[in-house]
Amino acid sequence: MSQHSGRESLAALTLGALGVVYGDIGTSPLYTMKEVFSPATGVPLDATHLIGAVSVIFWGLMMVVTLKYVLLILRADNRGEGGIMALTALAAKAAGDTGQRRLILLLTGVFGASLFYGDSIITPAISVLSAVEGLEVVSLGFKPYVLPISIGVLIALFAVQRYGTAVVGKLFGPVIVIWFAVLAVAGISEIMLQPAILAALNPLNAIRFLSSQGWHIFIVIGAIVLAFTGAEALYADMGHFGKRPIQLAWTGMVLPALAINYMGQGALLMRDPSAIENPFFRLFPEHFLIPAVVLATIATVIASQAVISGAYSMTKQAVQLGLLPRMQVNFTSAKEMGQIYMPGVNWLLLVGVLLAVVGFGSSSAMAAAYGIAVTVTMMITTILTFFVIHHGWKMPFALAITATGVFLTLDILLVVACSLKFLQGGWFPLAMGVAIFLVMATWRRGRELLIDSIRKGDPELLPFVTALSGDNTPRASRTAVYAVANPDTVPQALLHNLKHNQVLHERNIILTVKFHDVPWVPFEERVQVEALAPGFWKVKLNYGFKNTPDIPKALELCKAHGLSLNMFEISYFLSREIVVPTKGTGMAHWREILFALMSRNSLSVVDYFHLPNNCVIELGTRVQI
Repeated sequence: MSQHSGRESLAALTLGALGVVYGDIGTSPLYTMKEVFSPATGVPLDATHLIGAVSVIFWGLMMVVTLKYVLLILRADNRGEGGIMALTALAAKAAGDTGQRRLILLLTGVFGASLFYGDSIITPAISVLSAVEGLEVVSLGFKPYVLPISIGVLIALFAVQRYGTAVVGKLFGPVIVIWFAVLAVAGISEIMLQPAILAALNPLNAIRFLSSQGWHIFIVIGAIVLAFTGAEALYADMGHFGKRPIQLAWTGMVLPALAINYMGQGALLMRDPSAIENPFFRLFPEHFLIPAVVLATIATVIASQAVISGAYSMTKQAVQLGLLPRMQVNFTSAKEMGQIYMPGVNWLLLVGVLLAVVGFGSSSAMAAAYGIAVTVTMMITTILTFFVIHHGWKMPFALAITATGVFLTLDILLVVACSLKFLQGGWFPLAMGVAIFLVMATWRRGRELLIDSIRKGDPELLPFVTALSGDNTPRASRTAVYAVANPDTVPQALLHNLKHNQVLHERNIILTVKFHDVPWVPFEERVQVEALAPGFWKVKLNYGFKNTPDIPKALELCKAHGLSLNMFEISYFLSREIVVPTKGTGMAHWREILFALMSRNSLSVVDYFHLPNNCVIELGTRVQI
């Protein structure tokens, strides 16, 4: 029975991986071949170049996706979690105690994560737009309606996010199975008519194609890279499905279907070069065009859903790693912790997507912007993987550099190729990535300055509470919990309580919350309790960047550490710092203003840490940075 249930579980996870992980790369055939042979690349539309281009796509999928991600990088899991944020934490930890190296790796990983948001805007825009453009193949009369229909589909997609993917997610896998089956069937029918395209399986044709391009190779590669976008999702979603289901889905269905469809498009163009106007939809007979457009639109919505969900997940991780201010997180499923909705992120993404759709106007124009952010993220992933292999897995330097050097060379080639499209739109996702990186760096540095400023003005905690334990200050028969960022100085709220109310509580807990660079912290490691003086304790709560912080629930664990608390007799005292930017030392003045703005608009500590509203007392204080 256990083997049978294990097989069922593996099958269910593999089906889920098909729907969520491979939606992005699975919709790349909609636009890749059209861009490879567009007038901008200058590649002749003849049999030799068609076979060569398809060969490069096929062997690129083998090298970049199969060998790099499926076989190598999926092994670099951070306690079962994947993605560039988890890999950054793993690499920084593996780098040892060298502070400068850890900082460089952290900044590198954060920049790669920032670029993911650019991808989260471009992917829905280009995917939905390219699918709806299939209507132009049905009739040119639909052309004026492509943009409005695309905008309507995107607005609807983002509007339903608040209901979560718990119900819709069940449909993702089966729909994407149909999508990949259609890709394969449509490709096979053309391959049978033009079997010469099978020569693309010979890697020598890929080498001849690339070598014949000369310096023009970078322009061509800049278009071919569209076939590999979405590869990063294999690693990012490992925590949801596990390594094995992702590998099975790729080798069992996704890779064969993509290879057959690209060869089918190549075979079609060998037979009918006029099909270059839209080779994907020209694979279908005229009476199947409308169903093909509908299926493609659904598939692109699913692909977009995966990227949007990834943006929520990455934002939540960034908040808990101290890179962004607190934000509202809604859990949309009672069973799946990974299914979340973040309203602020959702609407900002929608604004960015609509600006991209209206600004670029077509999938061809947007293709120039697509790729550069993805390839830089791929390159950063390879660099971080080297440190994990060499320092974390303790592999010899020669083996580590060999394992990653080939992939890094390919990544650099892809980055350089996409960089040539910088002025044609490549600047867009890069500019977004740089802006988000500056926001993250400003928030992290601002928090450091804020804590330093508080530490300077407040007395040391231990001598203060030791002196208090012997005085005659009236004591209230309740427990006071003082939530602080710095556990070594006296909380502002405690000082205010003594100064204005002239009262102490019988039990006083100095509480700090620490988010670690691991995905999960188990319950047995969640709480640390230290007795300071009669009536005073220091409590530290430990969370991973995938955990959901819940202070009342965590405080119940203190009993096992010798501190028994009545949860109905607790008052939570919070210090709300009002940041006052000042010119001079610290950050640039504009960054201090930005930090103050983010600090004022961040989610309340009460909501973020699930504190009971009727037990919270907030005391404000102005802090200059």
